[in-house]
Amino acid sequence: MPRGGKSLKSPAEGGKAPAAHKEKAPKKAKSPKAEGEEKSKKGSKRRQSNSYSSYIYKVLKQVHPDTGISRKAMIIMDNFINDIFERLATEAGKLARYNKRHTITSREVQTAVRLILPGELAKHAVSEGTKAVTKYNSSHASSQE
Repeated sequence: MPRGGKSLKSPAEGGKAPAAHKEKAPKKAKSPKAEGEEKSKKGSKRRQSNSYSSYIYKVLKQVHPDTGISRKAMIIMDNFINDIFERLATEAGKLARYNKRHTITSREVQTAVRLILPGELAKHAVSEGTKAVTKYNSSHASSQE
């Protein structure tokens, strides 16, 4: 028998169960079903998913008002935008790091666009981005005065 007079036999072999196990036994764990019932009482909440689909649809209607888009095509477009966003953000982050900066500004984003997008597409993206930043700055300059 080990020091302290305690037996090393498991409860199945006739030994005593440790005190810690006895304390946990009376507590009743919630079953997955019980948790689900609690959620349904509050009202079913849909899991929020981040997507560009509403923006893609709005732009589609601006360009081609009488054209629709299938669900599969929308998923492909959403994946495409997420991919381009990730590439641009990664490149802009690298540019900020190279210049020992902690902030990604419109300058880093513009340079990333020029590096990642090909030719004419980059030129159009830069001009649209410049237009958007100018519009944003003009609308917020009047509110801060």
